[in-house]
Amino acid sequence: MSLRKNFSRWWVSGASLLLALILSTSGCSSLTGESAGQYVDDSSITASVKTKLAGDKLASLTRVDVDTTNQVVSLNGVVETQQQKQRAEELARQVGGVKSVKNNLQIQAKSN
Repeated sequence: MSLRKNFSRWWVSGASLLLALILSTSGCSSLTGESAGQYVDDSSITASVKTKLAGDKLASLTRVDVDTTNQVVSLNGVVETQQQKQRAEELARQVGGVKSVKNNLQIQAKSN
């Protein structure tokens, strides 16, 4: 009888753990609309775009905010010229995994 009681406890514990795992992974998806894998991909795309922008020798693009959702990169912030705006978009498009780029950058000439 003791063996049966232990098996029953193990089964209930296992089932509870499985249920908790299923609920936690589906919870992530329902909050953001993305699966855990998509979130990681989007995070790595964002990091890669930020690295490219920060390392660019042709333009100062440190005031550009980068967000990625479902492999669509959004660029927000302020740049000084149309060329910088275009350069930021060009660099973002070079990153692997990017489906498209929404360039919302505003041009604001540097004040003296």
